[in-house]
Amino acid sequence: MYKNYKYLVLTTCFLSIFVVGLGAYTRLSDSGLGCPDWPGCYGFLTVPKNDAALLHVEKNYPDMMFEASKAWTEMIHRYFAGALGLLILALFILSWLKRQYPTTPVKLPLLLLLLVIFQAALGMWTVTMNLQPLVVMGHLLGGFSVLSLVYLLYLRLNAQPIAGGDQGARKQFRFALFGLVVLVLQIALGGWLAANYAAPHCNGLPLCSYGQPFSLSSVFQLPLEHSNYEYGVLSQQARMSIHLLHRIWALVTCIVLAVVMWRIYAQAYSQKIKHSVIIVVIALLCQISLGLAVVHWHFPLGVALAHNLMAALLLLTMVRLCFYLKART
Repeated sequence: MYKNYKYLVLTTCFLSIFVVGLGAYTRLSDSGLGCPDWPGCYGFLTVPKNDAALLHVEKNYPDMMFEASKAWTEMIHRYFAGALGLLILALFILSWLKRQYPTTPVKLPLLLLLLVIFQAALGMWTVTMNLQPLVVMGHLLGGFSVLSLVYLLYLRLNAQPIAGGDQGARKQFRFALFGLVVLVLQIALGGWLAANYAAPHCNGLPLCSYGQPFSLSSVFQLPLEHSNYEYGVLSQQARMSIHLLHRIWALVTCIVLAVVMWRIYAQAYSQKIKHSVIIVVIALLCQISLGLAVVHWHFPLGVALAHNLMAALLLLTMVRLCFYLKART
């Protein structure tokens, strides 16, 4: 049973990555309101396609422009997210049934189950509140959190001891945790950028080509009292400032992670820790390259999607490194 449980966790981990990718594609392709209701689509469990269903859409949603491709994108994301929720429920039930065994984690699957329930609520509010930016950003961070916790569960189940320990590297755990926090803030800024449709509002490298001044106060505006937030409601200056802050914090993140990785690599003597550091550095370099490519090629969908997925993978590499530094194995 325990071996099968590990396989189930691994399957859940891969599905989590896929759902994060689907969510990013849904957001980047402007399909977030492809279905204006939740959990169905225009009152149906699937995308309406026959004449009677389309007549129902026209009668009951006169203000909405029905686009089948966007509706399918949104519903496919919901189907896979629902499947992920069922897998996490199964993980919790199995861990609870085998809770008498000391090696069976229970608290982490419970936390995952509570988080995925809240994530479902955020998904509903994303639609019912017409892409309110704070909710959209929270939904993105919730997806990254689910992915990170599933991966952490997988690491706990498959942890292998480091011969003799690595006390030198363990002393750098707090620095690694600090780097993780800085990275999470950068991901949150990326979510805020996406939620406010600010990506195209800062062309040029390294600074924006627009002549408007940077305004930190406008970055954290919380747009309220709008009936619909699709395509953004903030001013040009606010969206440019959001994008520019994302770039500035990206530079801070790169410097912090580079310093932290150097400290850990210099203090570590186990190959497992050193390999983990190298993987973080490789993921960081790939993410920097994708970020530059997104701007240089004027935000193509494929590269922007890769940028989102690489952010998730970079986060996982940092979670893995922190786990190895902290785990008493």
